[in-house]
Order: sequence, then C-alpha cells, then structure tokens
Amino acid sequence: QVQLVESGGGLVQPGGSLRLSCAASGFTLDGAGVGWYRQAPGKEREGVACIKRSDSLTDYLNSVKGRFTISRDVTKNVLYLQMTNVKPEDPAVYYCAATSNSNFCPRVGDQWVEYWGKGTLVTVSS
Repeated sequence: QVQLVESGGGLVQPGGSLRLSCAASGFTLDGAGVGWYRQAPGKEREGVACIKRSDSLTDYLNSVKGRFTISRDVTKNVLYLQMTNVKPEDPAVYYCAATSNSNFCPRVGDQWVEYWGKGTLVTVSS
C-alpha cells in the first residue's frame, strides 16, 4: 500500500539549515505530484512547496522562496525539502503529500491530495 514516511525534523537555530526527507512506497515519485505542507500550532495547514506531475514544475510559498528547495531522488524514491536560512516563523509539523492528479501541484489547497505522511516536527530556537 502507499506510504509516506517523513524524517529529518528537529531543532535548528535561526539562520540554520535542515533537510527533510519523505520516503515513499507503493508508488513512484516521478509518477505523482508531490509536495510539502506545514502546520504550526493554532494555525491552518499551508502548502510550502510542490512538484507537479505533468511537467515537474515546482512552486513555493512566497515566504520560503529562495530559502527552501524541493527535490526528489527517483532512484531512492525519496522526496526532500532542503531548508536554509530558517526563520522563527518556520517551526511547524511538516507533512509530505502526494496526488495522482497530473495538473495539481500539492501546495495551493489540498483538495486533490490522496496520500499524507504523518509529519515531522521542526522547531527553531537559539
């Protein structure tokens, strides 16, 4: 069955870097739209970054553009989120998500997301 398992979360200092991973099984990443969402305490879940299935274009939340990079290793079937210059507003539980919808980039809304991971926690503290 389909599984998404995140890892790599933890404590990072402001300005620091962290790389999140999402190991996928039951499907291949290059055959799906994939993305990262996050949810901070008391806030709604928001899409952070995504790769669209149809053309592999990426899209980012404005506040993370230039700081976060989404990528995938199709040989390992792992999705990544490289976080750099982490800011105090970035702490949250980060979730990876996947869809079979060719034209949906899993970030703006989540209506087409079919699979979710359980999340990994990122905290920021000096």
